[in-house]
Amino acid sequence: MTPVKAMSPAVSAPPAAPAPSPASPSTARAMNDRLALELLQARGPLTATQLKQLTGLSRPSVADLLERLGAAGLVEVVGESGAQRRGPNARLYGIVARRAHLAALDVRTDSATAVVTDLLGEPLARAELPVDAVDEAVDRLEALAREAGAEALHTVVVGAPGLVAPASGELRGTSGLPAWHRDLVAALQRRLPARVVVENETNLAALAEQRVGAARDVDSFVLLWLGAGVGAAVVLDGRLRRGASGGAGEIGFLPVPGTAGLPSATDCGGGFHALAGAAAVAALAVEHGFGGPVEEALAGAGGEAFLEAVAERLALGAAAVASVLDPGCVVLGGGLGRAGGDPLAARVARRLAALNPVPTEVRATALGDPAVLEGARLAAREAAQASLFG
Repeated sequence: MTPVKAMSPAVSAPPAAPAPSPASPSTARAMNDRLALELLQARGPLTATQLKQLTGLSRPSVADLLERLGAAGLVEVVGESGAQRRGPNARLYGIVARRAHLAALDVRTDSATAVVTDLLGEPLARAELPVDAVDEAVDRLEALAREAGAEALHTVVVGAPGLVAPASGELRGTSGLPAWHRDLVAALQRRLPARVVVENETNLAALAEQRVGAARDVDSFVLLWLGAGVGAAVVLDGRLRRGASGGAGEIGFLPVPGTAGLPSATDCGGGFHALAGAAAVAALAVEHGFGGPVEEALAGAGGEAFLEAVAERLALGAAAVASVLDPGCVVLGGGLGRAGGDPLAARVARRLAALNPVPTEVRATALGDPAVLEGARLAAREAAQASLFG
């Protein structure tokens, strides 16, 4: 982001293409303040001299913005640089992490995990929340916030299975989604003074892979979530794509060969889920003579023939994604994707290349199952900072 300064009136342009209005001094200050905050977030504490170098602003302008941000309670002196000469330029400025407290929740069909963080996203407290006891879960989250030193939560992001309507944020079930998921979201919104945001769990996992995981160096990719359920998240040109109803990526319902029947609007049992879900992969391991945990089978204990069979199944879903979206990269995520790792990804890539002419790289997740909670933490941090930074 380039620093913006108040500009002089532009030279008159032809009537067909009028020159844009110059930024007002207040607009320029706001944009420069936001740039400084983003730099402090991304690079940690900085001196005034470093901010001057990174923003291209004058020394007085940097001094003014630091004074404004300090008065707003967003920036403070957090130490001194290693320079020998003491003085104002040696002071290190950082974001006031305690300015707001946030919460991230990973809500599965039978479990719920919460973490409370500061404004920088640093985890302060973590706990399992009771399921099927909505009020108790909210009570536990409030207690967890107090443990972290928060008087109140600013932003809460909930990752849950199911469809999330882009316009309303309403959580809707697809198949087998317990009612307490929706009740929990409603209770959080009703009882907490925080902004409560709900997002599909796979979308949050994709955010984590994009920011700190296997997809950090690509603009477009599809995350195949491989766990108890099967899902996908679509990121094209750096942006998460939810679809008109929030249903983009419901790949568990994809009709594929090799299942007993076809899926229905309420049952993905005949779709890709029937081949790639954890129960199906565990049954396949048994067919290959391995009765232990499916993660161990995918890590190599199930044998070469088993891994090839799993890769053949996963390539069907990856081929559909590549044919329609051409993302250039597919990340095998979730607990099963992490267990299979690079060896499984390489096998899927070979089979995918034989099925589809579109060049598509296949990578193993860098995060695995914790990606949902990590994505919720990152989303809460970004939402809170967008609100507070202006």
